[in-house]
Amino acid sequence: MAATSQMRGLSNLYLFIYNSAQAIGWAVAFYRIIVGFLATKSFNGAYASSGDLVCLLQKVAFLEVIHGALGIVPSGVLLPLLQWGGKSHYLLAIIRNINEVQESPSIFTTFFGWCIGEFVRYSYYSLYCIGNCPCWSTFIRYTAFIPIYPSGLAGEMWLMYCALPYIKNKDLYGDLFSALPFTYSTVVQAILVCYPFLWLKLYMHLLKQRESKLRARHDVKRH
Repeated sequence: MAATSQMRGLSNLYLFIYNSAQAIGWAVAFYRIIVGFLATKSFNGAYASSGDLVCLLQKVAFLEVIHGALGIVPSGVLLPLLQWGGKSHYLLAIIRNINEVQESPSIFTTFFGWCIGEFVRYSYYSLYCIGNCPCWSTFIRYTAFIPIYPSGLAGEMWLMYCALPYIKNKDLYGDLFSALPFTYSTVVQAILVCYPFLWLKLYMHLLKQRESKLRARHDVKRH
C-alpha cells in the first residue's frame, strides 16, 4: 500500500512538472507571436517568431501517448495519438518542409488558437495534479475550446490546401511513396476530405466531456 501510494505521488509530481513546463512553453510561444505581430503589423510572421518552439513542444507532447499507454493518465492511447498525429503532420510534415507556406497568415490563426488552448489545458492539468483546481479553472478548461478548436481547424485546412501546389511541384516525399499507387499529394487531399469529419467526432466528444465535468462540479458544489 505504501509503495503504491509513493508511486502515485511520484507520478503526480512528474505530471505536474510536465504539464507546468508545457504551459510555460505555450505561454512563451504566444508571447513571441504577439510581440512579432506588434513589431511587424503583419499576420505573416507567426512561424518565424515561434515555429521552432511550437515544433519542439509538439514533439515533446508525444509523451502524452506514452502516458496513456502506461496508464498514468486515463486518456488511453488512441485519442492522444490522433490529436498528436494531426498536429504533427501539419507542423513537421508540411510547414517545416515547404518554405513557401511558412509566411501564410493561416499559421497565425492556428498558432494563436493552439497557444491559448494548450496553455489553458496544461494549466488545468497542473492544478489538478496538486489537487488545487478551482471551479473557474475547470469551467475555462472545458469552455475555451468551443471557439478555439474551430479556428484551429480552419487554419490547418487553409494551409494544407494552399500547400497542395507546392507538394505536387516538389513531389514531396516522392521517394517514400514511389512504391505506392498514390502520392503524398493524394494523401493530403484525402486528409482534407476526412479532416472535418474526424474533427467533428473529437469536438462532440469534448462537448460531452464538458457537460459531464461541469455537471459533476456543480453537484459537488451544491452538496
